[in-house]
Amino acid sequence: MSELTTAKISKLETAAGTAIDAARPMDSLDALTVPLPVWQPRIEPWRAELSDGLGVVVLRGLPVRQWGAELSSYAYWILGHHLGTPGAQNPDGELLGHVLDYGEADRPMVPKYRTAGDIVVHCDSADVVGLLCLRTAKEGGQSRIANSVAIYDILADETPELAAELIEPFAIDRRGEEGASQRGWFDIAPRAWDGTRLRTFWHSDYMRSAERHDDVEFSLRRRAAIEAFGEIAARPDTHVDMWLEARHPAHLQSHSGPRSVAVVAQSVSATSSR
Repeated sequence: MSELTTAKISKLETAAGTAIDAARPMDSLDALTVPLPVWQPRIEPWRAELSDGLGVVVLRGLPVRQWGAELSSYAYWILGHHLGTPGAQNPDGELLGHVLDYGEADRPMVPKYRTAGDIVVHCDSADVVGLLCLRTAKEGGQSRIANSVAIYDILADETPELAAELIEPFAIDRRGEEGASQRGWFDIAPRAWDGTRLRTFWHSDYMRSAERHDDVEFSLRRRAAIEAFGEIAARPDTHVDMWLEARHPAHLQSHSGPRSVAVVAQSVSATSSR
């Protein structure tokens, strides 16, 4: 955990507040238009830790209760730009979304982060995922960080034939978010070597629901591989559980690194931005 200094917090607050006062749209702000020189000595080590180290960086001290939702969102957006480049999370182009129960659990294909239901262990599409808790949950709101490299190594040791299955392309359900010319699912290999390191993409909910399409049918071995990955991820030696608290933003490496992680949020009833 990295404790943020008063000077860093003050500079970030001033930058975010100035942008709000000038009525600047959030998506017009980036690392070039909002420089944070006082933050730079820490930014590079955080990047290195995410890419080549533990794969998790937790910052401590952002006064989100004092700032409120708007200032906190602007501050987190600006900080995110200094760590990387944002990418859209869905076809609507959403760059900063809220993990919140919108009362949509009765919609079978609704993204789980819009409900109070558990989200299974998964990797998001971005290389790094940022989470900032604005308000702690009255109940639930636990998060799990699992080591995807360790999971795969255990799977390869215990059932190598199932581990081999993960190198083949899997159908991933688009869940109604496909474009007019796209089919309702796409292929991606859960594990792939990029020339320097092994990368992971995993979302078993979207794998399983892909079979609702007439042209998708998984073999028994593929279904067994999905179940085995989830079972290993639930073992105590492959994950840690935590509760995100207000003031403590976390950044997580999704796909690669010596200890790359996948994330599961359970009983989501807090308001969080990501």
